[in-house]
Amino acid sequence: MFRQLAGMKSRAGACAVAVASLGLSGPAAPAGKATTLTLYDDTGQRVAAPNSPQRIISLAPGATEMLFAAGAGARVVATVDFADEPPAAKHVPRIGDVTSVDMERLIALHPDLVVVWPGGGNPAQIEKIARLGIPVYRQQVNRLADLPVSLRRLGALAGERVVADGAAQDLEGHLARLARDYGGGQHPTVLLEVWNRPLYTVGGTHLMSDALRLCGARNVFGDLKDLGPVITTEAVIARNPDIIVAAAPPGEAASWIADWKRLGSLKAVRTGRLIAFEDQRLSRLGPSVIDATEALCKELAAVSRGSY
Repeated sequence: MFRQLAGMKSRAGACAVAVASLGLSGPAAPAGKATTLTLYDDTGQRVAAPNSPQRIISLAPGATEMLFAAGAGARVVATVDFADEPPAAKHVPRIGDVTSVDMERLIALHPDLVVVWPGGGNPAQIEKIARLGIPVYRQQVNRLADLPVSLRRLGALAGERVVADGAAQDLEGHLARLARDYGGGQHPTVLLEVWNRPLYTVGGTHLMSDALRLCGARNVFGDLKDLGPVITTEAVIARNPDIIVAAAPPGEAASWIADWKRLGSLKAVRTGRLIAFEDQRLSRLGPSVIDATEALCKELAAVSRGSY
């Protein structure tokens, strides 16, 4: 939370600095009249939206979680499937999934603002929403360190700077602790399997790849540019990771691990460094990804004893 500032002058000055640092603009309007806030979203695009929007639609699970953390959860009138963090988000009506939403229902809800995830959403649908004149805010993080910054932007947009800054400070403290506790070590190479048939992993620019770095490990496919590339078993054998993490849906990880155990030539199999990891928060791209990262760090540390 913001520290208490002495005097009205100090509070006004602090607010001015916060507005400037977030790229916000928009003069105050007389009481009772609607105001417009202009700022830049996480992708650098300019957004003009009602000041403190009251009807927000979120088209990504991570964005939904971010809005709740920023103090605007009560104003989210619709979201998409799998938006289950925090628990209160489970009660928000669904209008589709990340790639396809019910446009008629979206329009009927008369949103002041739609928050989208450009890295995995439907570009054509996002553009259609923008053409309807509905303000679109693109929420995107590529590194864990981006989460507090993104959270503060959303808080400023929602008129909840104090709540958002307090949550952002908590995230920064958590990240610093994880870096201190797990950032050193031997930096083993890790295959992060996110789907089994076909075989998918994450590229070097994905947030989950950054989670591995924070844990003191290296994504064995970190040189790939795609966020979610398809790979082959032969490619895994060629790169021979020290550890394999089956980041699977609940109840699926054991079968994924069983498939790898058939390949006894792999170092991860020979040494028994196979991790079944079913914490879905790791892929949600909201604040709880840091809690999931800590759980992953603990698993990696537990199997990383010894030399490579």
